[in-house]
Amino acid sequence: MPREILRMMSAAPRLQTAEARGFRPSDSGPARGLRDLFAPLNDLLTCGGDPRLTVDPDRGLNEYGCRPMPSPQIWSFASSTASSISERAYNRAGLAREEMMRSAIAIGLEAAFDARTEEMREELKAHLQLSAADVEVVFSPSGTDSQLHALFLARSLLGPALTTVVVGSDQTGSGTACTARGHHFSSLTACGRPVRKDAPIDGLSGDSVEVPLFGRARDVRARADDDAAVLDAIDAAAANGVSVLLQIMNSSKLGWRSPSEACLDEIANRWPDQVLIVVDACQMRLGRGRMRTYLDRGYMVLITGSKYFGGPAFSGALLVPTALSRSLDRGEGIAPGFLDYASRSDWPKRWAALRSRFESRPNLGQWLRWEAALEEIRTYYRVPDAFRALALRQLQAGIEGLIMLSPSLRLVGPGTKADGIEDEEFAHPTIFPFTLHSLRGPLSTDHCRVVYRALAQDLREVVGGSEADRAIAAQRCLIGQPVRLEMRDAEPTAALRLCVGARLITETWSPDARAAQQNLQRELDRIASVVAKIELLLEHAGGMELVELAYAN
Repeated sequence: MPREILRMMSAAPRLQTAEARGFRPSDSGPARGLRDLFAPLNDLLTCGGDPRLTVDPDRGLNEYGCRPMPSPQIWSFASSTASSISERAYNRAGLAREEMMRSAIAIGLEAAFDARTEEMREELKAHLQLSAADVEVVFSPSGTDSQLHALFLARSLLGPALTTVVVGSDQTGSGTACTARGHHFSSLTACGRPVRKDAPIDGLSGDSVEVPLFGRARDVRARADDDAAVLDAIDAAAANGVSVLLQIMNSSKLGWRSPSEACLDEIANRWPDQVLIVVDACQMRLGRGRMRTYLDRGYMVLITGSKYFGGPAFSGALLVPTALSRSLDRGEGIAPGFLDYASRSDWPKRWAALRSRFESRPNLGQWLRWEAALEEIRTYYRVPDAFRALALRQLQAGIEGLIMLSPSLRLVGPGTKADGIEDEEFAHPTIFPFTLHSLRGPLSTDHCRVVYRALAQDLREVVGGSEADRAIAAQRCLIGQPVRLEMRDAEPTAALRLCVGARLITETWSPDARAAQQNLQRELDRIASVVAKIELLLEHAGGMELVELAYAN
């Protein structure tokens, strides 16, 4: 090993709490950046993001119950929220770091990082079957950061007199209420700069309109007038001479899509030059054909590698049609506060003027999380199309059957059904939301949250009972975090979610049909155990008192 590498390894810092969430501009010199590559891989994977990535030093978990290292002993059906990194992706991240070290020593970190980031853009487009010439990729630390990138680009194209209309405001990321108005969504940016949450970003703030999808009826279902609500919101903004960034929902936290195709056609006819559309596809539960259609229509598309595909939290990107990007590379009028939300390498090299306005600040955590996500995406699309569709169809039947057989779980009905040929395997749902019920009715939001947390713990000593019950109570499992639901004339409740992700498909696939079928049954048996654990939590010692005690301990 060269002496230079040995010297840097001996001087490599262990990234501490503040630094682990981002690299400060003052610390980003060439020598320091190269030394950072030698920090522990677990620390690198959790740096360069907002405080959601922070790992509790006592539990070794972030706020979603995920570790920055492989955790095969935890059953994960939580791809709508977050996942711990897989062994495969973790190994890829380690290898990518070694490759970057060698390249950085040869040509310098900045040049090596830029070159690899450009390669990753092309790899992502290839996996998604997107034309290299027709789409640009803007990387970011998270889907929430990418929403700010979309707002910045929309203002560059349409001007500052802009209102953001958010479809599915009640079923998107919690930071969207801030990003839609050009406000800070956290207390710390990915580059490590402290900010005040929900304060306006200098030069980027504006108005927004929320269009929720939940109908607030006496039962849990999607509203029937979502198209009309979207058209009314746009009409009101247009009447005031304001342009609109319309954020539509491809797959919400409950798996719903809105508005309809007919509504989108009407918007294109009525406001062809006044409305720019960005698709919230952060869940990545859509066929590659549908994604191409969105881009061909001139829509920007928000994606992540950390939801359906199960890469480590978080990794975001904005897909921009080349037809739009020709008007973007001016590098003029950049909001001063936005400079803290992107670095030079995030932007495609073809946007030279825009890139030049941003600091060269390699975000090692963002890069490694995308390396891991690309490995998951690559592996998923190596599985034959027919098996992906077969697996999702069988898992849908099995999961819905388990929920319907449970005395305490109620399946939440679907929104718009994804059944077009462009949806490919995603014609079958991959998010299965359900509410929890006792004899007195739906459980409260707080009680649902306690159950969600308790599922991730070993509760064998608390539940007791038979050996079979204790084994079920001992199993740690992750599911999608609760989604608050408001109902008319009733207390708010929440939907928990059992989720099928890409890793479940890749880990059940086998060229041996019998083995693949056995693997699918194994996963359904595990999901049955998750449902059984929920029932155990609710029936012992009055249910909630037991769970609250377990969580407190």
